[in-house]
Amino acid sequence: YINTEYISIVEIRVQPSVKVKNGDPMAIICHADISKNTDFQLKHNFTIFKDGKLVFMTVSDKEDARYEIPVAKSSHTGNYECRVRADVKLRMTKPILTADKKEVLEGEVVKLRCELPEEVPPLDFVFRKIKTNSAPKEKLVRERNQNFSEMDYYVEEGDNILQFDCFGKRQIKIGSYIYMCIYHLYVYLCSLAEPFIKPTLITRPSNNITEGDQIKFECSTVVAQMRDIEIILQKNRTILNSVRDKKFLKYSTVATQEDSGEYLCKVEQGAVSKTTKMNVFVSELFPRPTLFASMTKVDENKEILLDCRINGLHTANFSIVRKNSSGDILLRRSRVLEMRVNVNDTGSYTCKAEVKGIVKESHLVCCALEKPRAHWKPLQLICHSVMGTPPITFRFYKGDKIKKNVTNDTYATFLDENTGLNDSGEYKCDARNNHSSGVKTSNVLNITVIGKDASLGSIPYGEVEVGSETAFLCSVKEGSLPIHFKFFKKTDRDVLLHEAREYSDRTIWHKKTMKRKDTGTYYCMASNRASGEVRSRPITINVILAAWQKGVIAAFVLTAIAGAAAVALWWFLRKKKKGNERFPSLWGQMHHS
Repeated sequence: YINTEYISIVEIRVQPSVKVKNGDPMAIICHADISKNTDFQLKHNFTIFKDGKLVFMTVSDKEDARYEIPVAKSSHTGNYECRVRADVKLRMTKPILTADKKEVLEGEVVKLRCELPEEVPPLDFVFRKIKTNSAPKEKLVRERNQNFSEMDYYVEEGDNILQFDCFGKRQIKIGSYIYMCIYHLYVYLCSLAEPFIKPTLITRPSNNITEGDQIKFECSTVVAQMRDIEIILQKNRTILNSVRDKKFLKYSTVATQEDSGEYLCKVEQGAVSKTTKMNVFVSELFPRPTLFASMTKVDENKEILLDCRINGLHTANFSIVRKNSSGDILLRRSRVLEMRVNVNDTGSYTCKAEVKGIVKESHLVCCALEKPRAHWKPLQLICHSVMGTPPITFRFYKGDKIKKNVTNDTYATFLDENTGLNDSGEYKCDARNNHSSGVKTSNVLNITVIGKDASLGSIPYGEVEVGSETAFLCSVKEGSLPIHFKFFKKTDRDVLLHEAREYSDRTIWHKKTMKRKDTGTYYCMASNRASGEVRSRPITINVILAAWQKGVIAAFVLTAIAGAAAVALWWFLRKKKKGNERFPSLWGQMHHS
């Protein structure tokens, strides 16, 4: 049971008196007048304050407490106050604390039971889990109908030797006072065994990783029990590999720059999880290639040049492809592609470069290909009947379609105002009159419009030596024959140099002897009966001195320099000789004197 006592009076006094000389000893005494029964046992908390600040505190089972001051000073002057508190001291049996196991693994649960067999409820039980360098974790359970309580504790990562304790308490009201009765603590120790150690993550090679290298990851741990354990390797949130019921995991790949980043090796068993992290950096083997196009907007049937380049690198496996919704179309395994395009070649192009198994792709290059618009002028056809009695009805055909009916005496005309590149170019006519001889049909006349422009080239091209022969070639892709070709040189007023009528899509003009004044810009034009004149792009010819002419000039210059030097030497020697002749005569005159 619990014994009780009462504090009726608290007094404070000073020895020797309230007036003390500087340097003398003094003592402040706090006295509590306590009444109690014979079985009572109490501890008293004495607290002395000076000017509201705590200066002395002690716990005693006596009625007096002394605050000794060996040497009094002026700073000890002040108002002193004494307070006394009486606490109940327990004389109960210790609680009994037990656990359902002596050794545990991380992730497991320890069930504790704290019991006060000699006490009756209601009771408050406090369980504590004690860890080194951290505050105890307390859990309070109030039992109204039993003198014991149970509590589950989860064993966490980092727990080593587990220490638990428990105590019971209850509040008792005696008179106007409420006392807290605390039952003795009891400590229970429980040893901890790790289910597995923190995993180890390594890479080979460990550093200086470059794109194209084979990089290997190894993640391992030491396991107490090989049961439901899983090892996982992941980068960011992507799982790269995982194994079950094994102590190690391996993963390898060809390194790319995308493989740079943080890797995590995680080991899980039940509710326990441990991780190890590692940062990996992969150096660039070569930069991304760049695709250059000679032009991005080009007409049909023109040539375009695609060139794939890598800064500072010339050796790689290149390929040029065209993008397609159903997959890339390989055009050529080469760094350079030159092709003549049509409308169907409109699209996006890219190039790829491969070194040591690493493939990098350039940005897209879009080429807009336009079908050329035909240039034409009206085409006039005449259908003539040499014999026949008028009136005669003429019909004109373009391909298989009748374009015009004309009734006239001996001939009729038809003006086709829409001749283009895609026309069949086949024309014919027939004639009939009121006689019974029937219809007479002409032969088919094939007429083709010349393409959008002509082409001009020269051999040699660019630089031509004085006196040499130069061949100019003017051509068209298509057109009805004959074709009329003209060659011009650009001046203030363009000069016609040569013209020819050819039953061919090209002609060559040989200029026998080139002169310095022939340096300049040239172009050609072509026309036929079905279309107006089309013009080529200009070319520039630079007429330079021949090698032998340069040699003659050099020899002449050297000869002139040599001649000037000889004259200068002759003049110097002659002047020197005249000086020597004068000096002896002067010497003789002086000696004679």
